[in-house]
Amino acid sequence: MIEIELSAGPHLEGVERRLREWAAEDAVARLWRRDPTLWSADPDTPELADRLGWLDLPETSPAALGPLDALRADVPFWFTDLVLLGMGGSSLAPEVIARTMQGEGLPLTLVDSTHPGALRDLEWLRPANAIFVVSSKSGTTVETLSLFRHFWSRTAEVVEDPGAHFIAITDPGSPVAELGRERGFRAVFEAPPEVGGRFSALSPFGLVPAALAGADVAALLAEAAEAADTCKDEAHHNPGFLLGAALGELALAGRDKVTFLAASDWGAFPDWAEQLLAESTGKEGRGIVPVVAEPPRAPDEYGEDRVFAGLLLGGDAAREAEQWGEADETPDLLDALEAAGHPTLRIRLEQPEELGALFFVWEVGVAMAGAALGIHPFNQPDVQLAKRLARRAMAGEGAPDADEIDLVWELPRFGHAPPRTPVPPDVDGIRERVEDFFAAVAPTDYIAVQAFLPGGEEEEGLLGTLRAALAGATGATTTLGYGPRFLHSTGQLHKGGADNGVFLQLVDDAGEHVHVPETNFTFRRLIRAQGLGDLEALGRCERRTLRVRVGGPEGLGLRRLIQLVEESA
Repeated sequence: MIEIELSAGPHLEGVERRLREWAAEDAVARLWRRDPTLWSADPDTPELADRLGWLDLPETSPAALGPLDALRADVPFWFTDLVLLGMGGSSLAPEVIARTMQGEGLPLTLVDSTHPGALRDLEWLRPANAIFVVSSKSGTTVETLSLFRHFWSRTAEVVEDPGAHFIAITDPGSPVAELGRERGFRAVFEAPPEVGGRFSALSPFGLVPAALAGADVAALLAEAAEAADTCKDEAHHNPGFLLGAALGELALAGRDKVTFLAASDWGAFPDWAEQLLAESTGKEGRGIVPVVAEPPRAPDEYGEDRVFAGLLLGGDAAREAEQWGEADETPDLLDALEAAGHPTLRIRLEQPEELGALFFVWEVGVAMAGAALGIHPFNQPDVQLAKRLARRAMAGEGAPDADEIDLVWELPRFGHAPPRTPVPPDVDGIRERVEDFFAAVAPTDYIAVQAFLPGGEEEEGLLGTLRAALAGATGATTTLGYGPRFLHSTGQLHKGGADNGVFLQLVDDAGEHVHVPETNFTFRRLIRAQGLGDLEALGRCERRTLRVRVGGPEGLGLRRLIQLVEESA
C-alpha cells in the first residue's frame, strides 16, 4: 500500500494545524458527501458540485471490465499498433499506465502534436495494422479532430472499412460520439460527464487504451479502491488529506514549486501529475508549479521556493532492486535535500498496479490543496482565452505575426556567394535583448520553455541543455512543455497563476504544409496560430514573454540560443 512520509521542517506546524482544522470541520465526510462549500461559499458555483464523480470511479469502473475484455479479444491478430489521439487529460493517464504497467498488448503511441514535422515522423505507421483511439471529453478539441481526420484519410486509402480501425472515448452525446456512430467505429465508450478530464485516469479515458496496451486494469482499480478506503479515514491518517495539507500549506509559505524526483519504475507519473497540479491550482493569482525532468543541481543551489516529491520503490521491491545492483539514487538525493533544509515528500510503492492508488491519492490531495489555497480546483477559466485567440489567428484576424528573435539566419562561408537570407545587421542587438530579458528574471521565478517544435531525441537533449543554461544564468526554476500539448496541461497556470512565470516561446517554420482533410487549413497553419494565440493571451495577462525562432539544420537555432544564454550568465 502507498506510504507517504513528509519532512517539512519549520513548516510542519502549519501542516498539522491545517489537518486539525479539517478534522474539526469534518472535511473528510464533507468531501465524500460532495459538499461544494469545501471550496466555495456559493454551492451553485459552476463546475464544482458536478465535477466530483471521480470519487466514485474505484467503485464504479470495474463494471466496465467485461466490455473491455470483449473489446480486447475482438481486436484482430494482425493489428500491431495502438495509436492514441488526444490532448491533456484525455491522453496523459493511459500513457503513464502503459509505461508503468508494461503488458503484452499492443504498443501504445501517443500522438498529441499538431506540428507537421511530428506527423512526418509517423510515416512509418501502417494504418492497415493499427487501431486508433480518438479521445476527447468535449468532442470538440480541434487538435484531436484534426489528427483524427488525418489518420482517417490515411486509413481509408488502404482499407475498405476504416471505421473498424477506430475507437472513440468521449462524453455522452458529444460530437465525437456522433462521429463514431456515423462512421462505424469499432466501439464508442462514453465516460461519466461529472468527471473532469484531469481527474479521469480511472475512467474509460485511462482504462480503455491501457487495457488494449495490455495493462492489468483490474489490479489497477483494486489498488485504487483500497486507496479510496484509506482516504475515508480521519484527516491525520488520511494520505490524500496529508498530501493536500502539505502541498497547500507549503505553497502558502512560499514553497510553491513541487519538483518531482522519481525512481525509474515511476518515471512516467510526473507527466500526469503536472497537469493535475497546474490546471487545478493555477488560478486567481495563485498556484503550485509542477517541475518535471529538470536538470539536477546541487542541494544548496535550490532556492527556498521548492518542495521535493520523491516516488520511491518500497519494501520488497527496493530490497530486490538493491540485490540486483539496480538500487536507485533518489533516496540519497532526497536525504541530501532534506539536510539542506528543503521540505520533502517520500512516496513509497512496491508494485506497478499501485499506480491506481497513486492516481487516487493525488486527486484527493490536489483537490484538498485547492481548499487550503481558497481556489476552485475543478475549472480552468483562463484556458479559453488562448483557444479564442488561436481561432482569430486561424481566421486571419488579430496580429498576423509577432515580434521575435530569429536565430536561424544563414552565415556566408569563405569562397561562397552570400546566402539569400542576409546576416542580421545587429547580432549584438539580439544578444542584448536576450540578456535584458533574462536579467529581469528573479531566482524565485520559473522559466517556462514553450516549444512549438516537432520533438525527437536530439531536440529533447538540446532543450535539456537549454534548461540547465537558463538555470545557471538566472537561478530560477525551469519547466518544459511542447506546444500545443502544454496548452491542455500547464496553460491554465501560466495565465491564471501568480505572476512569477517567465515564458520563452520557441517556434520554427514548421516545414511543409500538411493538409487537414475535410477542412480548409493545414497543420502548419494550425500550430502557428496556436503559438500566436498563446503569446497574445500571455501578453493580455501581462506576462513576461520572449519569442525566439529556432530550427535549422542539426538544431542550429537551439544551439545558438544556448550559447547566448550561457554568455549572459
